Amino acid sequence: MNSSSIQAPASAVNKKTAFLVRARKDFIRNKAVYFLVLPVVIYYIVFSYAPMYGAIIAFKEYVPAKGIIDSPWVGFAKFREFFNSIYFTRVLKNTILISFYSLIIGFPAPIILALLFNELKNQVFKRITQSITYMPHFITMVVVAGIIRDFTLSDGLINDVIAALGGERIAFLQKADSFRTIYITSEIWQSVGWGTIIYLAAITGIDQQQYEAAKIDGANKWRQIWHITLPGIRPVILILLILKLGHMMDVGFEKIILLYNPATYETADVISSYVYRKGIIEFNYSLSTAVGLFNSVINFVLLIFANYLSRRTSGSSLW
Repeated sequence: MNSSSIQAPASAVNKKTAFLVRARKDFIRNKAVYFLVLPVVIYYIVFSYAPMYGAIIAFKEYVPAKGIIDSPWVGFAKFREFFNSIYFTRVLKNTILISFYSLIIGFPAPIILALLFNELKNQVFKRITQSITYMPHFITMVVVAGIIRDFTLSDGLINDVIAALGGERIAFLQKADSFRTIYITSEIWQSVGWGTIIYLAAITGIDQQQYEAAKIDGANKWRQIWHITLPGIRPVILILLILKLGHMMDVGFEKIILLYNPATYETADVISSYVYRKGIIEFNYSLSTAVGLFNSVINFVLLIFANYLSRRTSGSSLW
C-alpha cells in the first residue's frame, strides 16, 4: 500500500473532524437561533417529508385493509390508466389554461398596484386603500364562493346591472365559457392586495438618491418607474415568478369544487378536482396518488427550468 492511499482517508477524517468542530462551535454560538428554527424543521419533517412514504401507493393497487406494504404492486398501471382516460386531455388543458391566464393577468397585477400605491402622497388615503385591498385575502374560501354565486345568479347583482342597461340575464355559473373568467377575476380580487406587500417592501429599499438624480436630469414619473423602480425590484419579481412557475399545475381545488358543476366540467375540471373526485369520492386512492405525483413532477421540472432560465438571463435565482 503506497503513502497516497493512506493519506487520502486520513485527509477525509481530518476534514470530517474539522467540520464537526466548526458545527459544534456554531451551535454553541447560535444556540438560540437553532432552537428558534427547530419547530419549523419539525413541521416540515412531519407534514412534508414523512408523508412522501405514502407516494408508493401510486405504484400499487392500494387496499386499505392490507396496508401500503402488503397491497399488490402494479408498477405504472395507474399512470397508464390516467393517460388513457377520456378525462386526461380535458383536465390537463384546463389546468394549463387557467394557470397560464392567472400568470399572464394575475402576476403583474400586484406589481402595478404596488407602483400605484408608491406614488400616493396622501398617507391616510394610502393606508385606507391598502387595507381595503388586503381584506379579500382574509375571507374564507367558502364565503368567497358564496359571494361569487350570489353575484352571478340570474337575479344577482351583476345581472341586475346588465338588465338595467338593457341586456339579458345570464346564469354565469351554468355557462362553461364563463367559468375561467369568473375564477381568474376572483383570484385577482383575493390576492392582488396581499401580493403588493413584498413589492412595496422592495420599493422602499431602493436608494432615494437615484430618484433625485433622475429628477435633476428631467425624468418624469413614468421614466423614473421604468428606469429606477422596476430595475430595483427586478430580483424580487424574478424570484416570485420562479416560485409561481413552480406551482403552475397547482390550481386550487377548493374554489373549483365550490363553484363548478357538471355543466361547466368542460372548462372547470382541473387535475386537482379530478384527484379529489377519484380519491375522496370514488375511493380510488392509487389512481389519485398517481395523478398527484405526475402533477408534482411537472411542477418540479418547471421550477428547475425557470430557475435555470432566470440565472442564465438575469443572474437572479433561488439557488
